[in-house]
Amino acid sequence: MIDLNDLNVYTEYDLEKMINHLNGFPELCREAWRKAMLLELPEDYADVDRVMILGMGGSAIGGDLISRLIVNEAKVPMTVNRNYNLPAYVDKRTLVIACSYSGYTEETLSALGQALDINAKCMVISTGGKLKEIAQEKHLPLFTFDYDAQPRATLPFSFMAVYCTLQRLGIIGDKSADIAETIKILEQLSQQMDITVPLEKNQAKQIAEKLYGKFIFIYGAEITSEIAYRWKTQFNENSKNWAANESFSELNHNTIVGYQFPADFAKNAVIILLRSTLISEPILARYQATSSVLEQHKIKYSIVACGGESALAQMLSLVLLGDYISYYLAILNEVDPTPIETIDKLKHELRKNKA
Repeated sequence: MIDLNDLNVYTEYDLEKMINHLNGFPELCREAWRKAMLLELPEDYADVDRVMILGMGGSAIGGDLISRLIVNEAKVPMTVNRNYNLPAYVDKRTLVIACSYSGYTEETLSALGQALDINAKCMVISTGGKLKEIAQEKHLPLFTFDYDAQPRATLPFSFMAVYCTLQRLGIIGDKSADIAETIKILEQLSQQMDITVPLEKNQAKQIAEKLYGKFIFIYGAEITSEIAYRWKTQFNENSKNWAANESFSELNHNTIVGYQFPADFAKNAVIILLRSTLISEPILARYQATSSVLEQHKIKYSIVACGGESALAQMLSLVLLGDYISYYLAILNEVDPTPIETIDKLKHELRKNKA
């Protein structure tokens, strides 16, 4: 196995310096929040019945996280649309936020076009491309940023732009104190998980070693449900590793029955249970009961908790920890965390078939 304490391995495998994006996560959050506070928003954008995020992949995950974060506070529902077409319930009283790093994501462009046709209240988050052109042509609120990275590494921008917009429109309350706490927690975490911190003191490196060579399953609940999905996709894209996610308490009604076969599968599987102090007592009881079931089936598992007091700090600290773990697992797998060649090949095939 690769020695994660050998700093030379990061030079060998992290050719595009993904570690810089992880270490810069706290400052990017600060920058994105400050920038979003300056964005001009029409007054009537506060008068909506629902919020919908349009996006795919790394550009959509911010919407997933926020929709969970605000579910007990916001008086209007928020959903994420990952399709070419809009649901029939979207109308002119819907705030539609189109998010695409490149500005060329075809599903997002298609859905935004339909939103404009029905006079929905539209906003754009992008670095440029066709999406930026549409925003400028239609005089839509445009949050644009210049940051060279894979979309999944630009989460601070897509997350903070939406979260700040919701605050400024009065859909959620003042989050300035939560933002300050969160950035402080993230800065501490990035220092603790850096490549220079030895394995003995580095939680991300330790967990990555436990996951090496395994099928990974991430279980979440309530506030950690969407975080589990983020972990899953980061293991896929950064580590190039098999991974899947599940949520309590639904997994107790089906998944746990499937632990029996294939009989030897458990030897190659590890389950991560994401915990938070904000998870309700009935669900925490299910964590404990499920852990007992896993032990009965001799399935390896680990419980991973988050830091901070506020829901925002707990969510983003657990997100960043997962990012670091997936990074170290990529190094153990002897691959560069940044490239996504399989996705690039798929996009090429789709363009070729359209030609």
